[in-house]
Amino acid sequence: MTPPSAVRRPSRLLPLVPLALAGTLALTGCDALTGPPAPEPARTAAGGTALRAVEELPVKGRAPRTGYERSAFGSAWADTDRNGCGTRDDVLAEQLDDVKRDAGGCKVLSGVLDPDPYTGTRIVFRRGRSKVDIDHLVALSDAWQKGARQWSAGKRRAFANDPLNLVAADSSANRRKGDGDTATWLPPNKGYRCVYVAGQVAVKAKYGLWVTAAERDAMRKVLSGCPDRKLPAGGAPTEAPSR
Repeated sequence: MTPPSAVRRPSRLLPLVPLALAGTLALTGCDALTGPPAPEPARTAAGGTALRAVEELPVKGRAPRTGYERSAFGSAWADTDRNGCGTRDDVLAEQLDDVKRDAGGCKVLSGVLDPDPYTGTRIVFRRGRSKVDIDHLVALSDAWQKGARQWSAGKRRAFANDPLNLVAADSSANRRKGDGDTATWLPPNKGYRCVYVAGQVAVKAKYGLWVTAAERDAMRKVLSGCPDRKLPAGGAPTEAPSR
C-alpha cells in the first residue's frame, strides 16, 4: 500500500520510545516540570502500572560490552513489518506533524517535531539536514549488556525496529544519552521523564532484559512521582523475519 505523500498523524508512539544534557542528571519525579507535558502513550496495557512492573524486572549486574556491534541487531532500520518502508521513515511519519514524503511514498522529506520529547522544543525536520534522530529508548548496547547477547538474530532485529522502543527526538540530546540507562541519563524535559521511564520498563519487560540495582532504584524514584502511569504495551512481535 502506498502511503499518502503528505500526512499529519494525530497520535504519536511512546516516548513515545524511539531514544539530555552532559553528565548524570538528577533523578526527579514527574511533579517537577520544566517543559511542556508529553503526549500520552498511544498504547497502554489493560491494567497494571509501570511502577509495579519495575518490581518484576530481574536484577543483575551489567555484563561486559565485549562483542557488541550495531550489526548484531541487523541492518539499520530494516523493513521488519513488511510494509515496504524502512523503520526510520515509519517512525518519522508517525511521530512528526505536517509530514511530506517523496513520490515513492516512503521517504519522509520534511515534518515538524513539536514538542521534541527530550528537550520540549520545536524542531523542523528536513531530510539531509536533520536535527532529529530516532532513538532506542533502551539503547542497543545497554540491551546487549543486559541479556540481548544471548538472543537469536531475529529477536535482536525485532528489538531494534520495535515501535515500542523508538522515539523521534533531538539529535544532540540523543547523542548525549549514548547507551545510558535510567540511572545515568534522563531527558532534560522533566515533563517527559515518567513517559520515558515507563517506556524503558515496558521494553525491558517485553523482551526479558534485566536491570541493575541502581537502574531499578532510579526507575522507582522517577515513577513514584507518577504512580498511576500505565505500563505501555503493543509494538512489534519479539521475533523479526530474516529479511
